Amino acid sequence: MNIQKLLIDSHILSAVVELVIGILVIRLVVTTLRRLLEKSRLEKAAHSLIVSIANVILYVLLGLMVASRLGVDVTGVVALASVLTLAVSLSLQNMLTNVFGGFTVLTNHPFHSGDYVDIGGQSGTVEEISMTYTKLATPDKKIIFIPNSVVAAAQIVNYSTAETRRVELTVSAAYGIPTQKVIDTLLEAAKVEKALPDPAPFAAVSAYGDSAITYVLRFWVKNPDYWDAYFQVNQRIGQCFEENNVEMTYPHLVVHMDK
Repeated sequence: MNIQKLLIDSHILSAVVELVIGILVIRLVVTTLRRLLEKSRLEKAAHSLIVSIANVILYVLLGLMVASRLGVDVTGVVALASVLTLAVSLSLQNMLTNVFGGFTVLTNHPFHSGDYVDIGGQSGTVEEISMTYTKLATPDKKIIFIPNSVVAAAQIVNYSTAETRRVELTVSAAYGIPTQKVIDTLLEAAKVEKALPDPAPFAAVSAYGDSAITYVLRFWVKNPDYWDAYFQVNQRIGQCFEENNVEMTYPHLVVHMDK
């Protein structure tokens, strides 16, 4: 009886020691993992998810090891846990899809916080990348939340990856105005402080329409100056056209009547 009691006590003591050592090891592993994540290029939003998953896995493994040390048959527990995991996964399918989508976004780095992007037709500045949604702020300060499952599957255009960005404006002028005069006027309008001299601004005829000739004006700016330059040159085009007597047209129809 005493021997059996000693064996039970030794198993309990071994389990306690294993539990304490396991907890210390888990804390050490998690601390090391946090430091590695801080040095990595992963977005901070992914750090908490990875640490949480690591914590759950490590503590579950430790619990099974301690239970086994105490003589508990863990086969049934593992089977039950598998069934519960499947049930939870099915009930939280949409959320898990968003989580995995978020993990894909955070590991592949198609964009970062602060980038101006177009995601499936929705444009704005990335304000936050959580594990379920990506938060965009539009130029007019609307907030758009896009599920990460949609983000991971959508076509993404990142306008902030390069230091410079091209501005393209399309305008029309009357047929009676010499094309070179319109082109020179457009190049004059592009002479603003934030327009880069190299590459030089470019203007040309792009199409001949029913009522007007269409012109394109292209110039380059630094990425943060895009919208300021865009609106400034737009305004200058109207002023320069007026100063140089270049007529902007509107759709019209000329009817000739024979007597």
